Amino acid sequence: MAKWNSGPVRRQPPGRQPSGRSARRGQPLTLGGLIAVLLVLAAVYLWERYNQPPRPAPDASIDYAQVTRQLDSIRVEEEKRGGYVREEWPHWLGTDVKCLNTREQALIRDSAEPAKLSPNGCSVVSGVWYDPYTGETFTSPRQVDIDHRVPLEEAYGSGGYDWPREKRAAYANDLTDPLTLITVSIAANRAKGSKGPEEWLPPRQEYLCTYVANWIAVKARWELTMDERERVTVGNIIADCRERSGAVH
Repeated sequence: MAKWNSGPVRRQPPGRQPSGRSARRGQPLTLGGLIAVLLVLAAVYLWERYNQPPRPAPDASIDYAQVTRQLDSIRVEEEKRGGYVREEWPHWLGTDVKCLNTREQALIRDSAEPAKLSPNGCSVVSGVWYDPYTGETFTSPRQVDIDHRVPLEEAYGSGGYDWPREKRAAYANDLTDPLTLITVSIAANRAKGSKGPEEWLPPRQEYLCTYVANWIAVKARWELTMDERERVTVGNIIADCRERSGAVH
C-alpha cells in the first residue's frame, strides 16, 4: 500500500545518550562487532530500498486542473461504518439491449476486439480484455470481474447510505459513464475488495495517477464524500502525479 498518508517520524528525545559505538568510545571494534555493524547497515539499506512508497509514473494526459476542481468540490466527512447490505444495491440488472445484463454489456464495451456472444445472444463467451490495474490480458469472461471503481460499500459509507434503492441501482449498474465500471482481473478485484486508495492501489504504477484521478471523478459526479485520511491520500498522490508530469495547470 502506498504511504502518502504516513505519520511523522519519531525523533530522539534531547539529552538521551544514543547506544552503540559512541557509548563505547575508546573500545576496539572486534571482527564480530564489525560483521554485526555491516549486517545492520545492509538490513537498513534493504529496508529503505524495498519499503519506499511507489512513485506514480508521469501522466501528462490527465487534466490536473479539472481533477483539482473535482477534488475541491468533495465534502470531507467521517465515513459511516456498518449497515452495508450488498443485496440493497441491485446490480447486473437487465438492460434494454436484448437479454444482456449490465455485466455482459460492460464486457462488450471493454473488449478490445468484438466480443463473441452465446448462440442465444444473452451472454459473452469470449473477447479480449486488458486489465489496467495489472497490465494483464484475458480472453475468457470467466477470468475477469466488473469492478465498481468506487466499491459499493465505499459508496454506501460515503453518502450512499442515504440513497433510495433506485439511485443505488443506478449507481451499481452505471453504463452511462465508463469510469464507474471497469473490467479487471478477478485477482485484482478480489485484492481491492471495498478498499479506498488509502488502503489499496493498483500494482501497475503506470496506471496509478489515472486510477486516482478517475476515483475522484466518480466521487465528484455522484456527490460522494471522503473522510480525512482518504482526502489527504488522494490529494498527495495527485499533487505528486502533477509535479512529475510537469503539468502547470
